[in-house]
Amino acid sequence: MILVIINSTRWRVILTRHLNVVLLVIWIMYGYRDLFPLATLTKAPLDLCKGWALWSEIVILSVVAILVPVLTPREYIPVDFKHPMPKPNPEQTASILSLGMFFFLDPVVFEAYGVSHLPYERLPPLADVDSIKNIKTAQFRHVDPTFRYEIIVLWLLASSTAVILLGEPAAVNRLLRYVEQGEGDAMMRAWFWIMILFLVPFVDSLLTEWYLRISLRTVIRLEALLTQLVFEHALRIRVKGEPPSSSIETHKGHRKSNLVGKITNLVTTDLSVISDARNCIALVSEIPILFALYAVFLYNILGLSAFVGIGLTIALAPVPVFISGIIQRYQALRMKKTDSRVHLITDVMNILRMVKLFGWQKRMLWKISEARGEELSLLKKRQYATLTGTVLNVSRILSNFDPTVNSLQGLSSSIVFSSLIIFENLQRYTNAIFMYWTRALAAKVSLDRFTDFLQNIGFCHASFSWSKDKDNDRSNTPLSRRFILKIDDKLFFKKNCLNLITGPTGSGKTSLLLALLGEMSFIRSGPDSCFYLPRDGGVAYAAQESWVQNETIKSNILFASEYNEARYKEVIRVCGLERDLELLEAGDDTEVGEKGLTLSGGQKARLTLARAVYSSASILLLDDVLAALDVHTSKWVVEKCLAGNLLNDRTVIIVTHNVRLVEPLASVVISMKDGQVHDFRSSSPVPTKNLHQALRINPDKDDNPTPKGERKSDGKLVVPEEIKEGHISGNSSEAFSFVKLYTSAAGGQHAILYFTVLLAMMFVTQLTGVVQTWFLGYWSSQYELPGKVQVVFYLSIYVTLLFVIILLNGGTTAMYIAGAIRGSRRIHENLAEIILGTTMRWLDQTPTSRIITRFTEDINAIDTSIPEWTRFFLDQSLKLVLKLTAIVIFTPLFFVPGVLAVALGYICAQIYLKSQMSVRREMLVAKAPVLGHRIDKYSSSARIFYNLQRWMALRMHIISALFNGFLAWYLVFVQKGNASNTGFSMNMGATFTGAIFGWIINMNMLEAHSKLFLLTLERVASFLQIEQEPKSTTQGQPPAYWPATGELYVKNLCASYSPDGPEILHDLSFYIKAGERIGVVGRTGSGKSSLAFSLLRCIYTTGEVVYGGIPISSLNLESLRSNITIIPQVPELISGTLRQNLDPFEEVDDLTLNDTLRAAGLDALQEDMAVDEDKLVLDTVVFSNGSNLSVGQRQMVALARALVRRSKLLILDEGKISYSPIYYKTDNIIQRSLRQELKGDMTLITIAHRLHTIMDYDKIMVLDAGNMVEFGAPSELLILNDGLFRAMVNESDDKEALYALARDGV
Repeated sequence: MILVIINSTRWRVILTRHLNVVLLVIWIMYGYRDLFPLATLTKAPLDLCKGWALWSEIVILSVVAILVPVLTPREYIPVDFKHPMPKPNPEQTASILSLGMFFFLDPVVFEAYGVSHLPYERLPPLADVDSIKNIKTAQFRHVDPTFRYEIIVLWLLASSTAVILLGEPAAVNRLLRYVEQGEGDAMMRAWFWIMILFLVPFVDSLLTEWYLRISLRTVIRLEALLTQLVFEHALRIRVKGEPPSSSIETHKGHRKSNLVGKITNLVTTDLSVISDARNCIALVSEIPILFALYAVFLYNILGLSAFVGIGLTIALAPVPVFISGIIQRYQALRMKKTDSRVHLITDVMNILRMVKLFGWQKRMLWKISEARGEELSLLKKRQYATLTGTVLNVSRILSNFDPTVNSLQGLSSSIVFSSLIIFENLQRYTNAIFMYWTRALAAKVSLDRFTDFLQNIGFCHASFSWSKDKDNDRSNTPLSRRFILKIDDKLFFKKNCLNLITGPTGSGKTSLLLALLGEMSFIRSGPDSCFYLPRDGGVAYAAQESWVQNETIKSNILFASEYNEARYKEVIRVCGLERDLELLEAGDDTEVGEKGLTLSGGQKARLTLARAVYSSASILLLDDVLAALDVHTSKWVVEKCLAGNLLNDRTVIIVTHNVRLVEPLASVVISMKDGQVHDFRSSSPVPTKNLHQALRINPDKDDNPTPKGERKSDGKLVVPEEIKEGHISGNSSEAFSFVKLYTSAAGGQHAILYFTVLLAMMFVTQLTGVVQTWFLGYWSSQYELPGKVQVVFYLSIYVTLLFVIILLNGGTTAMYIAGAIRGSRRIHENLAEIILGTTMRWLDQTPTSRIITRFTEDINAIDTSIPEWTRFFLDQSLKLVLKLTAIVIFTPLFFVPGVLAVALGYICAQIYLKSQMSVRREMLVAKAPVLGHRIDKYSSSARIFYNLQRWMALRMHIISALFNGFLAWYLVFVQKGNASNTGFSMNMGATFTGAIFGWIINMNMLEAHSKLFLLTLERVASFLQIEQEPKSTTQGQPPAYWPATGELYVKNLCASYSPDGPEILHDLSFYIKAGERIGVVGRTGSGKSSLAFSLLRCIYTTGEVVYGGIPISSLNLESLRSNITIIPQVPELISGTLRQNLDPFEEVDDLTLNDTLRAAGLDALQEDMAVDEDKLVLDTVVFSNGSNLSVGQRQMVALARALVRRSKLLILDEGKISYSPIYYKTDNIIQRSLRQELKGDMTLITIAHRLHTIMDYDKIMVLDAGNMVEFGAPSELLILNDGLFRAMVNESDDKEALYALARDGV
């Protein structure tokens, strides 16, 4: 009644638990007084005088105290009572019985078993207590996340397991003594010990599975917490300060940290290492208690001789500890090498398109293989150190001598086989100490890496620089350039107005914005030093390099903001995207691809601008958003967007070189030079009514009409990661192909011979172990015969068997390690080669995070988990066969129960594997987007996956307990054989059922565990089958003289991004003579960049293209692309020195490289710099993707790299290069250099964004919507009254100068 009237859920639960505990205590008292005496030979129930009333009381009390509490569903208690879950997770409301037996998972198990694939939406929801939001609330208040309650519960469960495990050897000892002596002086009945043999594994499994459920739940919460912590911290790190790969050393000998690789590794490999250490609590709970209890038990049956082996175990404990220290050092070094490899792969993935355009695949593959070799070398050392620790674990050998020490007084089967159980467990737990200690040390290395990452924020003392130390602002090396942003006086931007920042390339414009954002180190120069950027109203940043998500256009603009249809449409209009959306079949539902690959540079810039404008931020930082736009589009954006209503009452700080367009709107104009404010002036914005005249725009002309027409495509570009359906082994040929992938790699050229010898050695090892156990029983049976036993003879045989097992184990493991390392190396090489050889279209459809996951989590599984669990699986399979054979030899009748146990285990496994395979695939697919911050989805899948493991394991334990109990009953009460054979059969039966469980679990691990075999190989194999570009052939190799000239002939060229996709170029035909300079112009999205890609065969083309007299379709891609040089819109650089970026193959001398840098205009840019070390030189360190250089400097480096190659055909996709310095100084230098360097038969095709650069070219090609509408000399095109080229020139601010250039040349 009290429970009914209490409104508080929490108090109602507390009182219910209190009542249940009181009833349970009463039931235990009845059990001790009246039930336990029934199992004894000497006692009777104390309350027997009550008669049937006693048993009625016990039955009623059992129902009330046990059945009702364990069957009653628990009440859901929300974490946040204001926001409870609409539908709780079944685990939160399951009864104690359902929770303990995992019945709450039955609906998931059987639903998944009945369908080919159970999607994520049909899985139970994530419990609110496991959501990252609530975990953050509970744990982020601590400096170090703690799970005190969970740790206490885990310690209690592990300790209880140790006490329970003592029951098995005690029951075996008493049963065998009963066989030897009968009831005699026994206190307990034989059936009681048989019941103990059943209850011990059953209760142990309940405690173990409860322990693992809590342990795995805690691990998943910790993974989510650490992932969230890393991502939140990564957002606060200065991204521009990222150093290059560790392949470059500083002058102090220190290596650079690999930030990108480290972050990726932390949330993949390091989290896996920490997860593997989840059972290390046994080192301070279960194992010490178990050792103490076993010591007492052995003393009772063996006497003082029991302490010899235990003492030796303790005395030799420092040996595995010492070996573990060595392993820890190798693990730490290996993780650093893994960081370097992942960083290198990430770097290569980010510039993979440039690598393919330049034909550098082989060079990059060699670099990746070199980094991989260093990593595997340390992995091999670590594994051999682990093998050494196992072999040198002398305590496991010497402990087995304890039964023989007592042989001088005579052995009995009850002593031998009960002691054998103890010693086998001691061996297992001694090995566990070594394994857990090694994993704990490895986890400590990973946790230290988390600590190191989270504690280095990067804000220090001294002006604004890219490093923490003013005197060492060269990224710790004199070869890096120094840059200091210095504000000598006050610099305030005007609120609710447009503030304009100008200046030449490298003057510090972008740095000024990044300093405001906190992306540079702040160096105090006095007590009044400060910088401030109010963030209460929000800040929107449009970067110089347009950043877009791998989502739809609409999702990129909204960027998680609330959708407002009117505002959204207005943003589309003012940013000039209406016409672009009209050309796209799916409109704003079109996916833009990784880094916006399906968009042109101008489209990406306007998309980035649209996101900033749509946001509700009160401050907008716009970094050169007009640079990639043509003149017409720039004017539209300035008039409709920057001067429009959407930016009213918002503070806009814009960096641009297009001063003449933006200055009429500016209230403040700031000019930068050499990292300082060169000029600061206030101005009055031009009134709106005069804006058309200031910008020279015809207000009646609207070239951005509202889109019309129907959409035909769903716009999906990125192909979702395929989630295969069903059981992997359901398709035997597919499963075999996955296994063959690994075995052929591990076996090498003689795979059949390798695995034949390996399996033979493993079989002999297991067989010797069975013979050793039988020999102990045979030896003890000799004491039952008359005559003296030859102790030395039997002892020598026993010791020989032990050493044979040790040698076989060591040799087998060494051979296995060699094959595993060989397999890891070959699979990684094949994967890297396949990725580098794939098509551009596949790269567009596949997120980089998905590729990196293959090179991190999946490769880590192939390196460690797959070899480990494959070895366990083979061992368990051989053990299963040999143990069943031994049981059948001594107890033939148990062949049927043995096969039945295997069959039941197999049926359970099939149901389980089918269900967990669906969950596991969803879990793996959710793992890659974790890098995109979708943590809860991964946590939900992982919780269900690990609970399914426990569902299966518990049922296998029950089968094992029933088999052992039935076998013991049969041997004792039915067969009634001698104690030796009975003990041997019981030992084989126990290990047989353990082998069944181990075999099923290992089969599951190999097929489904997060880091293990078939599913990992399935994912890797799917990448090994991706579409490839044509491989090089001898027929495709051009003559040595090719290309002799830069002549280019194109006829009926059509192009599309996919074989079944729409055409983006339509029947282009033209002829370019060797040495001609051709300018390609057109509105944004007209197909200019697509033309360049088609000439390099990066997209699907039809028609004929002849270069240097040979059709390009007949050439090897490597030969073609190495003889055509393209400078793409977005310059991409590799980590390393400037020299390595210009000449990665080390084929050119420094003199030529320096001349090329001068020709590219670098000297003109740096001529005003006073200090030599501030300048870019060949030894200047270039960070990942050139992040420590300005975009203009990167363009100059890209131009210099192109000039070094001396190709007969150069394609220049201008992008932002033409807007370099404010007064066109550097731009003129570059154009002059191009004219001087590209002489003779070297052909230049320039995709122009500024007409000034191409007006003196030989011919101009005008594209519109993929069609060539005009092609001829500039002077010819300018006389066409309705010509598009003439219209572009007339819209330009400097049309008189353009006409003069076309008429007179430069």
